[in-house]
Amino acid sequence: MLRAIIAGTGSFLPPRIITNAELETMVDTSDEWIVSRTGVHERHVADAMVFTSDLAIEAARNAIENASMSPEDIELIVVATLTADMHTPSVACIVQSALGFSKNTMAFDINAACSGFIYAITIANQFLQNGVYKTALVIGAETMSKVTDWEDRNTCVLFGDGAGAVVLKAAETEDGILLTSAGCDGIAGIKSLTIPGLKVSDEEAKKRENRNLCTIRMDGGEVFKYAVRMMSEQITTIIEKAGLKLEDVKLIIPHQANARILEAIAHRIQVDKSVIFFNVSHSGNTSAASVPLALQAAVQADRIHKDDYIILVGLGGGITWGAVLIKWA
Repeated sequence: MLRAIIAGTGSFLPPRIITNAELETMVDTSDEWIVSRTGVHERHVADAMVFTSDLAIEAARNAIENASMSPEDIELIVVATLTADMHTPSVACIVQSALGFSKNTMAFDINAACSGFIYAITIANQFLQNGVYKTALVIGAETMSKVTDWEDRNTCVLFGDGAGAVVLKAAETEDGILLTSAGCDGIAGIKSLTIPGLKVSDEEAKKRENRNLCTIRMDGGEVFKYAVRMMSEQITTIIEKAGLKLEDVKLIIPHQANARILEAIAHRIQVDKSVIFFNVSHSGNTSAASVPLALQAAVQADRIHKDDYIILVGLGGGITWGAVLIKWA
């Protein structure tokens, strides 16, 4: 059977780190308050003139090298981001130009917020599984610091910047991406998590108290409940569709929203916390970058081995959600 396998992984985090102690000097907060509510100790933040494409390029370079390939081998680039440098050209096209991919490479961005990487790998998988392309580069990259209001303690403590990438390769195998799943609730999305762009309604302006209008605002309580419920449902549903049992799954890699959400998912689906991969403490919520960053960290920590069943799962603005079941090749 023709399937997409993960042939290489890569990541990049900007060197600048903002600790909770530094945040204490910026807003009315404390290390204890942040850690107890989010599990975040520090986050990486890009410099003022460093943008999402810069992070994506480095993660892409690392993933291609890890796959023992060259840019000329890649036929498709899909970038998941909500913080693109420009409306056009896309981050994917900037990556194509910077690393010298063929001009025959198909390249585009998608925006499903924190679910973005799940959506992107789902799209790329279809191209490979259907035989249209043999290779794909899938990137999740964000500079959330550029859409964060650093005077809003409810959100600025959560987010960080970074990029993660995978190289997919089509192969006749029983391994690789087995199933994908996705959904959305646009009504809940407009109520609970927004970043205005060209349109700024009166309601959205009021949420931002005459400060930067194009910054994130979130109903944390509602998003928390939605994230726990929907990511848990995605995990159990995709396992059932595959004819597997929960105990067959070696590792679950969720969107790293905050530690309390990940703990609540473990409790809801009744698995030991060791089955859920955590790395939110040193990177924060990096939106579309969080799942590939966590996947790379899990690979580096030797948490994934051949023939292991793993699940990638996310929930983000929109509201969007999705999951991917992989048998590691």
